[in-house]
Amino acid sequence: MNNDLQPIVLVDEEGIETTFNVVTKLDIEEKEYFLLSPEGEEEVVIAMQVVQDEDGEETLAPVENDFEIEMIEEAYATLFAEEE
Repeated sequence: MNNDLQPIVLVDEEGIETTFNVVTKLDIEEKEYFLLSPEGEEEVVIAMQVVQDEDGEETLAPVENDFEIEMIEEAYATLFAEEE
């Protein structure tokens, strides 16, 4: 796992800030993904994709496509197996 990445703060649609630890960053098929874990809830992992907003700025969006989630899980499992 990539422990060099600093925690990030995300703001939800209600304006509530949540700090997430970055579990790892994955580059899959020319897309960037981050696996995030809410601070204090290490057993929960959320997949987020780097996307561009309407202003062309990079932002994170939740991954909701089942195919992409499966692809991320496989890439993470492969990465984790290589680290052991």
